[in-house]
Amino acid sequence: MKQFLVTGGAGFIGSAVVRFLIEHTHHHVVVVDKLSYAGNLASLATVADSPRFAFEQVDICQRAAVDRVLAGYQPDCIMHLAAESHVDRSIDGPIAFIETNIVGTYQLLEAARHYWQTLEGKKKNDFLFHHISTDEVFGDLHGVEDKFTETTPYAPSSPYSASKASSDHLARAWMRTYGLPVVVTNCSNNYGPYHFPEKLIPLMIINALAGKPLPVYGNGGQIRDWLYVDDHARALYTVVTAGVVGETYNIGGHNERRNIEVVETLCELLEELAPNKPAGVSQYRDLITRVADRPGHDLRYAIDAAKIERELGWRPQETFESGIRKTVIWFLNHQTWWRDILDGSYRGERLGLAESSPPPSAAAKE
Repeated sequence: MKQFLVTGGAGFIGSAVVRFLIEHTHHHVVVVDKLSYAGNLASLATVADSPRFAFEQVDICQRAAVDRVLAGYQPDCIMHLAAESHVDRSIDGPIAFIETNIVGTYQLLEAARHYWQTLEGKKKNDFLFHHISTDEVFGDLHGVEDKFTETTPYAPSSPYSASKASSDHLARAWMRTYGLPVVVTNCSNNYGPYHFPEKLIPLMIINALAGKPLPVYGNGGQIRDWLYVDDHARALYTVVTAGVVGETYNIGGHNERRNIEVVETLCELLEELAPNKPAGVSQYRDLITRVADRPGHDLRYAIDAAKIERELGWRPQETFESGIRKTVIWFLNHQTWWRDILDGSYRGERLGLAESSPPPSAAAKE
C-alpha cells in the first residue's frame, strides 16, 4: 500500500486517475489541485468519502504550500497532471500556461527533489516522479503512415504545447542533473466521462442537445488519435508500477479519426440515444457549422504505442466505437454535472466565488 500524490487530480484526466486508484487499488491518494476553472470536485464525488482519499487545495506554483503537503503526506509517488491544456486559451492568453506548466512544474520538481533527499532506504529507492505530458509536444505529422515515437524530435506549435515541451525537458533535466527518479509519458487526445465542456467531444454533445451550432475548424480534416480516459488512467498506473525510471512511454488509443468524422459520429449516436431534438432541429448533423481555422493548427497526431504494449503489456480496452458510445451515454445521464459548469455554480458552491466559469469557446480544442 502506497501513498500517491496526484497534482491536477480534480481535472479531467487527473480525476480519472484518482477514481481508478481508489476503486481498483488499495493505495492512498492525496489530490493537489488549485481548482482553476477546469478543476471540479464533483468529478471526485464517487470517491471523496473513501478513507484513502484526501484533498488539498494548493497551487503548485506556491512552493511553501507544496513543501507542506509533501512533508505531511510523505508520498511514495507523485503523478504530475496539473496543467493548463486548452490550445485556444493559450493563444489568447499564454501567460497562464507559462506560469502553471513551466514555473509550476519547476516548483514541484524542486519540492520533490528536496523531499526525496530527506528519504532513506527503501522509501527513497522506490520513490517516483511521474510526469504526464501530451503528444502535442511533437508538432504534427503530414504523412499518412508516420507516428510519434518516444524519440520523435520536439516541434511544438502553440503556446500550450511549447509550455508542455518545456515541462518535459525540466523533468528530464532534474533526473539527469540531480538524480530524481523520473518517468515521462506522452498521450494522445483523451475523451470520456467528466470531460470539461470546452473540449471538442463534450462541446458537440452539449451544443447539439441545446440545438446550438456545432463549430468545426476549417474543413474538419485534422486527424487525432483518440484515447478513452479510463484506458489512459490504467496505462498511467501500469507505468508507475512496472515502468523503468528514466524511460518515456507513449500512450495512444489506436483510434485515428478526422475531426469532422468525430462530430458526425456524435450526431449519429445522438439521433439514436436522444431522438427528442430541440425545436427546429430536423437532424443533429444540420447543426454542423464551419468556422475559420485557428492559427498554427496541427494537421495530424498519431501515437506509436508499441513500446508500452511490448514492454509493459498495456493495450487500450476501448475501441473508438465503444468508448464514444459510453461517453455520449454518460453525458446524457449526468446533465447536472455539466450544467453546473455551464452556469458557473460548480465554482460558487465549492469555492465561494461569485463569478461564473468562462463559457466554452466558439470552437473547441480536440
